[in-house]
Amino acid sequence: MRLAETVVFGGSGLDRAATVRKHPQALAEALRQGSVLAIWRGKPLVAEAGGLFWLTSGHPALALAGPPVFLGLDKGVPRFAADISDWSPEAGAEAVAAGFFDPSVQQHPALGDSAGFRELRGIMTDLSPREAELAATAKAVLQWHRSHGFCSACGSASDTVEGGWQRKCPACGAQHFPRTDPVVIMLVTHGNSVLLGRSPGWPEGMYSLLAGFVEPGETIEAAVRREVLEEAGVRCGTVKYLASQPWPFPASLMIGAATEALDPTLTVDPEELEAARWVSREEAVQTFAGLHPEIRPPRRGAIAEFILRNWLADRLV
Repeated sequence: MRLAETVVFGGSGLDRAATVRKHPQALAEALRQGSVLAIWRGKPLVAEAGGLFWLTSGHPALALAGPPVFLGLDKGVPRFAADISDWSPEAGAEAVAAGFFDPSVQQHPALGDSAGFRELRGIMTDLSPREAELAATAKAVLQWHRSHGFCSACGSASDTVEGGWQRKCPACGAQHFPRTDPVVIMLVTHGNSVLLGRSPGWPEGMYSLLAGFVEPGETIEAAVRREVLEEAGVRCGTVKYLASQPWPFPASLMIGAATEALDPTLTVDPEELEAARWVSREEAVQTFAGLHPEIRPPRRGAIAEFILRNWLADRLV
């Protein structure tokens, strides 16, 4: 698919400068010269005027920050990210604890009204490709550190090394690396229609492409066929790769694929899906125009929305 890397969080050509990670002195100098993106409980710091808000390494807002993660060189400028989740906002300014999307904004007293911590899902389409890649990388890696602080081999607390791209156990010497979970997401068609489904807890009326995790020992093609069969009872034929998208919620790689249903009969598994339906091209056009009485499209910026729009425009080549 020629447009594959234009998906949100797609490749922007960031120089990750992996060789710098191995040299503590080079990292220290890069941090001195570079800038830091603060992340609070998964939310990146965003300027009031739009775009990511970068801090110097000694900024007061980073007083409670964990070890910085080296993201790479952005046009020669070293970029880092730091987790300040231990900072507590004033009462009444906390994040919304439940729900599909957290619209609240937290402002640090050291920054005033100039910037705030915002849900990445809500701003991802407003960021430049480079900013989106940096924010997605920062969120995913810092979340991995928060959830993998102990060695899985012996249980001891592990240390952050190599610019945040590895954890090493001081007790047994085991090395641990950031994980990415592969997920297949499928454009399943039958004639002029596409198969859409919705999960419990989604916003009312929202439908999307079917998706599921790739299991150990499984190919992408097999995962596509298995997931569609398990969730909707539909058997599929040939599978073709379309595009991929890093999805830092918390750390997945969405692998977009296209396949044709051999039989359109639906048998929905209620433990997997709340509902599934075949949607014609005409209905899909209505949906994206906001005119369909029952269906809302996937969130802007998600690979499901990207694939569906390109399917409607006949650009899946």
